[in-house]
Amino acid sequence: MSRTSPLGRCALALLVLASLAGTARAQGPAAAATPPGTAAEEGGVADARERLPLPRFVSLKSARVNLRVGPGKDYAVSWLYLKPGLPVEIIQEYDQWRRIRDAEGTEGWVYHSLLSGERTALAAPWLRGKRDAVISMHRSAASDGALVAQMEPGVVTKVRECSFGWCSVEADGRRGFVSQNEIWGVYPDERF
Repeated sequence: MSRTSPLGRCALALLVLASLAGTARAQGPAAAATPPGTAAEEGGVADARERLPLPRFVSLKSARVNLRVGPGKDYAVSWLYLKPGLPVEIIQEYDQWRRIRDAEGTEGWVYHSLLSGERTALAAPWLRGKRDAVISMHRSAASDGALVAQMEPGVVTKVRECSFGWCSVEADGRRGFVSQNEIWGVYPDERF
């Protein structure tokens, strides 16, 4: 067994501390680049501290999405979605599987990589089948703003942002504002 002088032990301790501080600095910027709660876009892998809140709205990424009765490929398919961009609400998570709910209330499990963090919405799906039902898209966030378009219930829109009861949306190449309570895919008074 070798002996180390007190000065040698102090130098060794400083060397170990300097090494640990260098490792922490090397990891610091990478960790700071993805703050907890925002790094885990759907389709990516996230650890427990990066989980996004539940419930939350996302959209279907793929043109073919199997809705399963349980969280795994061994569970039966109960529904097949064929419309990419359709908004859905994530209500539960299990490993890499997400339990979703669509605008009609249908629930089931979907693999995470088939979902996108892109926000979309349906124009008043509760008005489908009602005669003369239209949802107005305005040039500005005001009910007396000039009309840009009138949408039928069920039209899928991209949602760019929402604040103060209005959402900036895009549908079929037209951009404008719709009242937040006339679309499904955003929460009441949600701002983003």
